[in-house]
Amino acid sequence: MSFRYEIRLSGAGGQGLILIGKIIAEAAAIYEDKNATQSQSYGPEARGGASRSEVIISDGDIDYPKATDIDLLLAMTQEAADKYSGEIKPGGTIVMDTGFVHAPPEGDFTGHGFPITNIAEERIGKKIVANLVALGVITELAGIISDEAVINAIRARVPKGTEEMNIKAFRTGQELIRST
Repeated sequence: MSFRYEIRLSGAGGQGLILIGKIIAEAAAIYEDKNATQSQSYGPEARGGASRSEVIISDGDIDYPKATDIDLLLAMTQEAADKYSGEIKPGGTIVMDTGFVHAPPEGDFTGHGFPITNIAEERIGKKIVANLVALGVITELAGIISDEAVINAIRARVPKGTEEMNIKAFRTGQELIRST
Protein backbone atom coordinates (compact mmCIF):
# COMPACT_ATOMS: atom_id res chain seq x y z
CA MET A 1 0.00 0.00 0.00
CA SER A 2 1.40 3.37 -0.97
CA PHE A 3 1.81 6.37 1.28
CA ARG A 4 -0.70 9.23 0.76
CA TYR A 5 -1.09 12.34 2.93
CA GLU A 6 -3.78 14.97 2.35
CA ILE A 7 -3.60 18.53 3.66
CA ARG A 8 -6.28 21.22 3.43
CA LEU A 9 -5.27 24.80 4.19
CA SER A 10 -8.35 26.93 4.76
CA GLY A 11 -9.24 30.42 5.84
CA ALA A 12 -9.78 33.79 4.21
CA GLY A 13 -8.36 35.31 1.06
CA GLY A 14 -5.20 37.27 1.74
CA GLN A 15 -3.91 34.89 4.43
CA GLY A 16 -1.34 33.32 2.11
CA LEU A 17 -2.80 29.82 2.10
CA ILE A 18 -2.21 29.25 -1.60
CA LEU A 19 1.43 30.26 -1.21
CA ILE A 20 2.09 27.78 1.58
CA GLY A 21 0.26 25.09 -0.38
CA LYS A 22 2.66 25.69 -3.25
CA ILE A 23 5.62 25.63 -0.87
CA ILE A 24 4.55 22.27 0.61
CA ALA A 25 3.95 20.74 -2.83
CA GLU A 26 7.25 22.05 -4.19
CA ALA A 27 9.17 20.86 -1.12
CA ALA A 28 7.73 17.36 -1.55
CA ALA A 29 7.94 17.08 -5.34
CA ILE A 30 11.15 18.90 -6.17
CA TYR A 31 13.29 18.53 -3.08
CA GLU A 32 12.06 15.18 -1.72
CA ASP A 33 11.24 13.40 -4.99
CA LYS A 34 7.70 12.50 -3.92
CA ASN A 35 4.56 12.91 -5.98
CA ALA A 36 2.54 15.98 -5.03
CA THR A 37 -0.43 17.94 -6.31
CA GLN A 38 -1.65 21.33 -5.19
CA SER A 39 -5.05 22.79 -5.96
CA GLN A 40 -6.82 25.92 -4.82
CA SER A 41 -10.16 27.62 -4.70
CA TYR A 42 -11.27 30.96 -3.40
CA GLY A 43 -14.24 33.27 -3.42
CA PRO A 44 -14.60 36.20 -5.80
CA GLU A 45 -13.21 38.62 -3.23
CA ALA A 46 -9.45 39.17 -3.37
CA ARG A 47 -9.24 39.58 0.38
CA GLY A 48 -11.55 38.33 3.08
CA GLY A 49 -13.54 35.77 1.08
CA ALA A 50 -13.16 32.05 1.64
CA SER A 51 -9.85 30.57 0.49
CA ARG A 52 -8.66 26.98 0.34
CA SER A 53 -5.57 25.20 -0.87
CA GLU A 54 -5.11 21.44 -0.91
CA VAL A 55 -1.92 19.43 -1.14
CA ILE A 56 -1.67 15.69 -1.64
CA ILE A 57 1.69 14.00 -1.16
CA SER A 58 2.24 10.39 -2.15
CA ASP A 59 4.94 7.92 -3.03
CA GLY A 60 2.61 6.48 -5.68
CA ASP A 61 0.50 7.92 -8.45
CA ILE A 62 -2.08 10.53 -7.53
CA ASP A 63 -5.14 9.74 -9.61
CA TYR A 64 -7.43 12.41 -8.13
CA PRO A 65 -5.95 15.81 -7.15
CA LYS A 66 -8.61 16.82 -4.60
CA ALA A 67 -8.41 16.02 -0.89
CA THR A 68 -11.16 13.57 0.06
CA ASP A 69 -9.75 11.99 3.23
CA ILE A 70 -7.97 14.83 5.04
CA ASP A 71 -5.05 13.94 7.29
CA LEU A 72 -4.38 17.52 8.39
CA LEU A 73 -6.59 20.60 8.29
CA LEU A 74 -5.31 24.12 8.87
CA ALA A 75 -8.21 26.40 9.83
CA MET A 76 -7.29 30.08 9.97
CA THR A 77 -10.93 31.22 10.47
CA GLN A 78 -13.96 29.99 12.38
CA GLU A 79 -15.83 29.50 9.12
CA ALA A 80 -13.07 27.21 7.81
CA ALA A 81 -13.01 25.16 11.03
CA ASP A 82 -16.78 24.75 10.97
CA LYS A 83 -16.98 23.96 7.27
CA TYR A 84 -14.13 21.46 6.90
CA SER A 85 -13.60 19.75 10.27
CA GLY A 86 -16.14 17.08 9.36
CA GLU A 87 -13.90 16.00 6.47
CA ILE A 88 -10.89 15.14 8.64
CA LYS A 89 -10.31 11.41 8.67
CA PRO A 90 -10.51 9.58 12.01
CA GLY A 91 -7.30 10.14 13.92
CA GLY A 92 -6.37 13.14 11.77
CA THR A 93 -5.24 16.57 12.91
CA ILE A 94 -6.65 20.09 12.94
CA VAL A 95 -4.51 23.18 13.51
CA MET A 96 -6.44 26.34 14.36
CA ASP A 97 -5.53 30.01 14.67
CA THR A 98 -7.12 30.71 18.05
CA GLY A 99 -7.12 34.42 17.29
CA PHE A 100 -9.94 33.67 14.85
CA VAL A 101 -11.25 30.22 15.82
CA HIS A 102 -13.04 30.73 19.14
CA ALA A 103 -15.23 27.61 19.10
CA PRO A 104 -12.99 24.64 18.27
CA PRO A 105 -14.89 21.86 16.50
CA GLU A 106 -15.18 18.43 18.02
CA GLY A 107 -14.51 15.14 16.30
CA ASP A 108 -12.29 12.10 16.09
CA PHE A 109 -9.14 14.14 15.50
CA THR A 110 -6.39 15.81 17.45
CA GLY A 111 -6.71 19.56 17.79
CA HIS A 112 -3.89 22.08 18.11
CA GLY A 113 -4.68 25.72 18.69
CA PHE A 114 -2.25 28.63 18.66
CA PRO A 115 -2.76 32.38 18.22
CA ILE A 116 -0.82 32.09 14.94
CA THR A 117 -1.47 35.57 13.59
CA ASN A 118 -0.72 37.21 16.96
CA ILE A 119 2.51 35.21 17.26
CA ALA A 120 3.58 36.36 13.80
CA GLU A 121 2.98 39.97 14.75
CA GLU A 122 4.65 39.70 18.17
CA ARG A 123 7.69 37.58 17.28
CA ILE A 124 8.36 38.53 13.66
CA GLY A 125 6.84 42.00 13.66
CA LYS A 126 4.50 41.32 10.73
CA LYS A 127 1.22 39.47 10.79
CA ILE A 128 1.52 38.93 7.03
CA VAL A 129 3.86 35.99 7.79
CA ALA A 130 1.24 34.15 9.87
CA ASN A 131 1.00 31.70 6.97
CA LEU A 132 4.67 30.80 7.38
CA VAL A 133 4.23 30.35 11.13
CA ALA A 134 1.34 28.00 10.31
CA LEU A 135 3.56 26.23 7.76
CA GLY A 136 6.11 25.53 10.51
CA VAL A 137 3.40 24.15 12.78
CA ILE A 138 1.84 21.85 10.19
CA THR A 139 5.06 20.52 8.68
CA GLU A 140 6.39 19.80 12.17
CA LEU A 141 3.19 17.94 13.09
CA ALA A 142 2.99 16.02 9.81
CA GLY A 143 6.67 15.08 9.73
CA ILE A 144 6.52 14.03 6.09
CA ILE A 145 8.90 16.55 4.49
CA SER A 146 12.28 17.70 5.74
CA ASP A 147 13.11 21.14 7.08
CA GLU A 148 15.71 21.52 4.35
CA ALA A 149 13.17 20.82 1.59
CA VAL A 150 10.69 23.33 3.04
CA ILE A 151 13.37 26.01 3.46
CA ASN A 152 14.53 25.50 -0.13
CA ALA A 153 10.94 25.87 -1.33
CA ILE A 154 10.44 28.98 0.83
CA ARG A 155 13.54 30.57 -0.72
CA ALA A 156 12.21 29.76 -4.20
CA ARG A 157 8.63 30.99 -3.60
CA VAL A 158 8.64 34.07 -1.35
CA PRO A 159 9.39 37.55 -2.70
CA LYS A 160 13.10 38.29 -3.03
CA GLY A 161 14.44 40.11 -0.01
CA THR A 162 11.95 38.50 2.39
CA GLU A 163 13.46 35.03 2.52
CA GLU A 164 15.08 35.31 5.97
CA MET A 165 11.99 36.85 7.58
CA ASN A 166 9.83 34.06 6.13
CA ILE A 167 12.26 31.37 7.27
CA LYS A 168 12.27 32.90 10.76
CA ALA A 169 8.45 32.73 10.76
CA PHE A 170 8.60 29.08 9.63
CA ARG A 171 11.07 28.26 12.43
CA THR A 172 8.81 30.07 14.93
CA GLY A 173 5.95 27.74 13.98
CA GLN A 174 8.15 24.69 14.36
CA GLU A 175 9.16 25.82 17.84
CA LEU A 176 5.51 26.07 18.89
CA ILE A 177 5.24 22.29 18.39
CA ARG A 178 8.69 21.40 19.66
CA SER A 179 8.12 23.28 22.92
CA THR A 180 4.76 21.64 23.72
